[in-house]
Amino acid sequence: MYNEPHFPLKNVDGVSLPGWFELIVGPMFSGKTEELIRRLKRAKIAGQETLIFKPKMDDRYHESHVVSHDENFLVSKAIEKPEEIIGMVKEETVIGIDEVQFFSREVLEAIRELTKGGRRVLAAGLDKDYLGDPFPPVPDLMAEADYLTKLHAICVRCGAPASFSYRKSPVKEKLLLGEKDDYEARCRNCFFE
Repeated sequence: MYNEPHFPLKNVDGVSLPGWFELIVGPMFSGKTEELIRRLKRAKIAGQETLIFKPKMDDRYHESHVVSHDENFLVSKAIEKPEEIIGMVKEETVIGIDEVQFFSREVLEAIRELTKGGRRVLAAGLDKDYLGDPFPPVPDLMAEADYLTKLHAICVRCGAPASFSYRKSPVKEKLLLGEKDDYEARCRNCFFE
């Protein structure tokens, strides 16, 4: 399953607990954004103030919403640089970051600053690029995470658990925002075939 913490940001005496960082990774179509949205909605139900960020460049579904492939969404703040996060967070105690692989390594510093302030930070992103190589800065974030969830999709070729995002498009640029026309989930064997 996954390790989602089940404790409040304050103890029974009202003393603030230290913050923590949860990272959700996997290939395209594995439900990363869906899981991020689910956890943030649960925090809202618990009466916690939330705020979610996404890269400004990712406007596939909406300019100011984080949207899953299943069309679930949350209103978000679209930003260009992770340094912007700190200045935008006010009273919120639960912070979400979607498509974290599109940010520079400075996202790690922003996450550290937020958790140092007693906040719960959740991030979701691809752990590997279309070549099957680690997608920076995600390996550093995986090492930093207090809770790590690795999701799998279903291989479109054989039905096995898929942990790779295969690019169908001939475009060779590292960053290509796409959908089912450009990518498909594949297992290890079908990816390297």
